[in-house]
Amino acid sequence: MASYSAPLRDMQFVLNELADLASVVGFPGYSEATPELVDSVLDAASKFAADVIAPLNASGDQEGAKFKDGVVTTPKGFKEAYMRFVADGWNALAIPAEYGGQGLPQLLSAPLQEMWQAANMSFALCSLLTQGAVEALLLSGSEALKQCFLPRMVSGEWTGSMNLSEPQAGSDLAAVHCRALRVGDHYKLTGQKIFITYGEHDWTENIIHMVLARTPDAPAGVKGISMFLVPKFLMNTDGSVGKRNDVQCASIEHKLGIHASPTAVMSYGEEGGAVGYLIGEENRGLEYMFIMMNLARFDVGVQGLGIADRAWQQARAYARERVQSADISERHGQPVTIIHHPDVRRMLMSMKARVEAMRAVAYVTASGLDRALRHPDEQQRAQAQAFVDLMIPVVKGWCTENAIDITSLGIQVHGGMGYIEETGAAQYFRDARISTIYEGTTGIQAKDLIGRKIARDQGMAAKALTGMMRATEKELANAQGEMLKAIGMRLSAGIDALEEAVNWLVSHYASDVKAAAAGSVPFLMLVGIVSGGWQMARAALIAQKKLDAGAGDAPFYKAKLGTARFYADHELTRAPALKESIVSGAVGVLALSEDQF
Repeated sequence: MASYSAPLRDMQFVLNELADLASVVGFPGYSEATPELVDSVLDAASKFAADVIAPLNASGDQEGAKFKDGVVTTPKGFKEAYMRFVADGWNALAIPAEYGGQGLPQLLSAPLQEMWQAANMSFALCSLLTQGAVEALLLSGSEALKQCFLPRMVSGEWTGSMNLSEPQAGSDLAAVHCRALRVGDHYKLTGQKIFITYGEHDWTENIIHMVLARTPDAPAGVKGISMFLVPKFLMNTDGSVGKRNDVQCASIEHKLGIHASPTAVMSYGEEGGAVGYLIGEENRGLEYMFIMMNLARFDVGVQGLGIADRAWQQARAYARERVQSADISERHGQPVTIIHHPDVRRMLMSMKARVEAMRAVAYVTASGLDRALRHPDEQQRAQAQAFVDLMIPVVKGWCTENAIDITSLGIQVHGGMGYIEETGAAQYFRDARISTIYEGTTGIQAKDLIGRKIARDQGMAAKALTGMMRATEKELANAQGEMLKAIGMRLSAGIDALEEAVNWLVSHYASDVKAAAAGSVPFLMLVGIVSGGWQMARAALIAQKKLDAGAGDAPFYKAKLGTARFYADHELTRAPALKESIVSGAVGVLALSEDQF
């Protein structure tokens, strides 16, 4: 099994050349993120990922989390690794300094999240959920709740969880039944939640649950949902941890993957009601949930990137070592390593090119998050927010769908050995499979994309995106060299397809929403593929300029050009076909009656 090594060179290239880290660190509040600090943080994180949490990945998968009498025990070494994780300050990187965080840009947080997820997805899920809970509390919680809970959540002394799904509801939050009855300055909650990642564990004394529930007089549907903070242990008036709250873990799930991560069934109020504190105002829980989930969805997209990169590294190492069959160009030659065989190279190039495109799209979106929050110009903040709103469902959906395919390709590169657990390739596939379901399925992301992000603003954000792409297309058209010309031709066709799809959705969404929805996932994938092609084209232009200037590191820049060309020829060429599925495919999707299936 190959060890994990963070791709620092490519991360730094994307951060500096594509995501424009230099301008981000110039925003108010980010001045401490100097180039020296960024490099130091990336280097230290790569060592932590490789030396501390990656070695626990396979053993954690084999041992799994255990449940007995309401107590959850995580695999050997996980708690100790978490203690080191929080002691080193990794839990609080992008959180404001006033609550104990380091206040660094989201753009710097993205490569670290990639490292944690690549090294050990089961381990990394806990801090991901804690960050989502912290975000909700930061933006919507009262000052009293912030002062009481945030410092210890930010430090990692306590962790957080998100409690949304219920057995009868799943992703349909309008069907949430969990009840909250006001009693003085708090509420008493009763009900059950399912699929609660790290809802119970043995890492920290307290766990802070963010729970969606309804008050007795709440309106029906999503307009009647409120959000509550429910601690595992209540707080005494002196700030110390008090008695156990009326919240219990009823069981943990037996899953396809992420075995080391406990996915809990949580029971509230079996002994009269779990004490909870209202976040914000009653009946605005769905609004607050989207605040919490927006960053979580971005992080799950980066999770897909991380696990895909881990599978790519494993497949590359195996292909370099596995000797089998002669080179096809030498009929009676000696057996060679399988990386010499054209179809294995095709699979490896597909993995490599998509991972690099995913990284670029994710980091550029992270840069947009920072711009929307900190850019000194209000109009620039608004434009950045529109870009981020458009791209987050794409980062989440496209990156995770790619992760499933890339980890599956990793098994294929290994051949029969990939199907054997000992090689480790199968674990990446099993672990990645949940990522398209977490924080809303790909279908839910696509529905959000075409409804809230395309139809609502008549495609204006999407047209701003294609406008930026056209500028890159023009650069390619004026560039010298066959390689850049070919990439430009493919990108041009991809942009054409995307613009046609956007125009079709804008004109048909109101009159035939089912037809629009039938093509929503193909549209999400189209946006992802063309956005990836745009970033790969930008990378190719930069690489060629570096080569022309004799800037050094020629092998890296030549590889950038070759990888961008592969992406153009093998991924961007899918764009016109996806456009056809979007504008013409609804007839087939809706052709059968329910009893004909």
